[in-house]
Amino acid sequence: MMRSLRTQLSLSILLVVLVTVALISVFSNWFINREFEDYITKQEQTRSENIVSDLGVQYNSFTHSWNQDFLHTIGMYALYESYILKIYDVDGNLLWDAENHDMSKCWQVMDEISLRMEKWKQDGGFVSHTYDIEKDGQRIGSVSITYYGPYFFSENDFRFINTLNIVLLTIGILAGFFSVVVGSLLARRIARPVVKTAYIAKQISKGNYDIRFESETNTRELDALVSAINHLASALNEQENLRKQLTTDVAHELRTPLAAVSAHLEAMLEGVWEVTPERLSGCHEEVQRLGNLVADLERLAKVEGDNLRLNKSQPDLLEVARAAFDTLEAEGAKKKLTVSVRGESSFVCADRDRMLQVVINLLSNAIKYTPEGGAVNVDVTDTEVNGIIRVKDSGIGISEEELPHIFERFYRTDKSRSRQTGGSGIGLTIAKSIVAAHGGTITADSKVNKGSCFTVAIPKK
Repeated sequence: MMRSLRTQLSLSILLVVLVTVALISVFSNWFINREFEDYITKQEQTRSENIVSDLGVQYNSFTHSWNQDFLHTIGMYALYESYILKIYDVDGNLLWDAENHDMSKCWQVMDEISLRMEKWKQDGGFVSHTYDIEKDGQRIGSVSITYYGPYFFSENDFRFINTLNIVLLTIGILAGFFSVVVGSLLARRIARPVVKTAYIAKQISKGNYDIRFESETNTRELDALVSAINHLASALNEQENLRKQLTTDVAHELRTPLAAVSAHLEAMLEGVWEVTPERLSGCHEEVQRLGNLVADLERLAKVEGDNLRLNKSQPDLLEVARAAFDTLEAEGAKKKLTVSVRGESSFVCADRDRMLQVVINLLSNAIKYTPEGGAVNVDVTDTEVNGIIRVKDSGIGISEEELPHIFERFYRTDKSRSRQTGGSGIGLTIAKSIVAAHGGTITADSKVNKGSCFTVAIPKK
């Protein structure tokens, strides 16, 4: 049968407390009983020595006689304390005998002690020990002391043991009660965020990505779970928005060239426009634009998917930057830009062709968005950990609001999406994916009308 987390936690806490209390009670009872038995045994020994000492006082060294009245008194007190005495003089003559004096009382004492110890389930029996009675260092007689051995409990001792057991039992009951209360409260405190988190996860699975766990649990592990669920919801919400945006952007990118080609062809087919090489060339350009868009999407899918394979070697980033410059030198010359590559050699663990793709992408954007007569610089820096490439231009720049979004798919600061200045808006997304696949970072710093600087850091190992 399935139980709730709260029930399982409550039962677990109760079981742990009960087992703990039971173990403590058992061991405490065993330890206290053992110590109490040792204490009683020592008490019996001490009482026997005191009886011997008291008897020695009753001997008169000058008259060599015993005070019979005090011997009788000591013997009776001992009998009431469950000690049966037989007192002899130095010659072995019997001076006083508890059994001869009061046989019925002796049997009564022995029966009571035997029944009491049997009730306690203790093995034993009556034993006799003989002690010499001395005075001033001389033996003056002896005493035989009979008692239940190895130890026996008086009524007061039994009451103490019973009271102790009742106290331990009461503590166990109270501990069990409080464990149920505290365990229930603790289980509720732990189970509540778990149940709520499960509910949130279920809502997320249904597509409700706006739901969040707002409160804190004040428990590190539960807070980590809540934070993970909230982060998951945010990430899925962001991915859903990106998916929707991707659909919208792809539709927009495809709509424009398709509409242009369709209008041109329709006009020529209906005879509104004469079929001329110029008009066919315009249609061809729009078809090429569609082809480029599809190619960019294929490259992005390859870079972001599992198909991206890095053939890592130890390329020199300075050589990669110069190769990119050679590829785009003519494009920069058309705009009369000053394009330079400088820095120092930096050998990193990377795929040379992929890194060349990144630098060409960044350098192409810098040339595209830099007005005629401007400057574009590529700097390569070598550090102990990374190889760094910076592509800096004096172009139109990017506003502070748009800067965080430039690596998103189809995002372009050119809102008009003109063919003269705009590409597909996927280039920087591809560049970021390639850099991330190498374990590196790519960042951008820009100010409007003052230019931009893109920094790529690739680990050496």
